[in-house]
Amino acid sequence: MAIEVLPDDRALRIGRRERALAQMDEHGLDILVLGRQANIRYLTGAPQLWIAGTRPFGPMCVVVRATGEIYLNSTDDEGVPEEIDHDHLYGLAWNPLTLIDVLKKVDGANTARRVGTDAITPTFAALLPEAFPNAELVDAEPALRAARRIKTADEIAAMAAALRVAEVGLAAAVSGLAPGVPERTLAGMMMEAMAAGGVSTPATQDAVWVTSREQPWHRAAVDDVGSGDLVAFAAGALANGYVAEAGRTFPAGGHISSAARELFTRSNTLYDKMLAACHPGAATRDLLAAYRAAGEPVPPMPVAHGLGLGFDPPVVSETLLAAGEHDQLDTGMVLALTGYVWRPGVGAVFRRDTVQVTATGPEVLTASPSWSEWS
Repeated sequence: MAIEVLPDDRALRIGRRERALAQMDEHGLDILVLGRQANIRYLTGAPQLWIAGTRPFGPMCVVVRATGEIYLNSTDDEGVPEEIDHDHLYGLAWNPLTLIDVLKKVDGANTARRVGTDAITPTFAALLPEAFPNAELVDAEPALRAARRIKTADEIAAMAAALRVAEVGLAAAVSGLAPGVPERTLAGMMMEAMAAGGVSTPATQDAVWVTSREQPWHRAAVDDVGSGDLVAFAAGALANGYVAEAGRTFPAGGHISSAARELFTRSNTLYDKMLAACHPGAATRDLLAAYRAAGEPVPPMPVAHGLGLGFDPPVVSETLLAAGEHDQLDTGMVLALTGYVWRPGVGAVFRRDTVQVTATGPEVLTASPSWSEWS
């Protein structure tokens, strides 16, 4: 088993970098100062070490638009792409003034007019003007989101690999479903199968839960699966930086009530309407309208979110729409579509699919069958 840290494939990282540099040009950004790991991975293709846990913003990567040169925080060159020169690497430092001294030596720092950051803290808001004395500091997230929202063909392939791992975990957990089996046992089966596939980092917090018969959007307060329970499975894998997700609901036990069957029929109707809304140029609010067209209440959580190097735009929820967050679907986006239908006394059917928006319409990347297809 190879244990060395390797950079992303050249075609993958170059394609992403070209998109990012184009957006820098469009937004008039001379230099990017990045602290968010997903953005750094997107620009550099380098999987950085020592990044676990919550941490404040720090200038971990610098990108110069005019030359395309990249300066990266790294203690050595393991996993660093060949196009990033060794003398463009700089080490960790607890003193922020040490990092400011590094930024002062960046080519073009003295003449840059607009410098974008993907986050900021009061400390660096005060110190960065020392490194870029003639520049206006601006928010770089609009440019980075515009770049990341559209996936290259190589990114789609990377996500497909992550999705296969998630689906292997999903299938393993479903195979163990039976009355009397604890939720945690099924979750363990999912995690074990994903780890065997080379992924030890799940992309979702919950893996398996019995859906509540008493109230929607809740999990049942049980430890073990009961006969007739509707059990939701949510598999998500973070593989080589990319996230893919799949979710299904299966009934426990041999007897399936007519009410449960009707709930799966409702789920299929909702899914078809959501999928029909996934075409280029469609407003993201059409995904919310699909719930209403199917006669289902809109969930309090997002009904869709972008996938990629983490949680990409768009995020589609009624709350964000009410707050003025309007967006549209474009060719090349990849979404996690979430369907949820519930009936008192029965439970809920949860479904999540990874879907690519293509020029001719939606392409479902998820291959896992639903219970209706399984049965």
